[in-house]
Amino acid sequence: MAKQMIGVNRLTPNVELQNLNLIDLLSERHMSIRRISEQAWNEESEIRISNSEWTIMAHIYKQQPTIASVTKNVDISRQAIHKFIKNLAAKDLVEIQNVQNNKKEKCIRLTTLGETCYEKNEVLKSQLERKIAEKIGAAQLKTLKAILEADWQI
Repeated sequence: MAKQMIGVNRLTPNVELQNLNLIDLLSERHMSIRRISEQAWNEESEIRISNSEWTIMAHIYKQQPTIASVTKNVDISRQAIHKFIKNLAAKDLVEIQNVQNNKKEKCIRLTTLGETCYEKNEVLKSQLERKIAEKIGAAQLKTLKAILEADWQI
């Protein structure tokens, strides 16, 4: 847990972040938080799961989409998605099945292990969010989330 707190401390403003425009600042914060989240998981588990693999798992959690629909809804190349799905299957986190009445399509779903890992990772992300709230304040976090959820009409 101490390592996670160090990670949160790395998110404190510094001169480099203060000079960034909005787009680059959002990108830097996103990459930092994803890196901290991935590190927290890797400290808790023997199963290494990349951020891209987590993204795919989030899109299939409690669903059984086709691989084609995952490809359309995830901002990762089709070839990379196939590679990540193959990696997830090798780790026994997903199962790939044929779609009924369609020989070309395949669907994907999380295995029991995949669901367990996903749910444990959600707990870790909630803990990280609480630590961020401790640093910036619960009201500030709520405001930040509201701003990010708003329709920016762009």
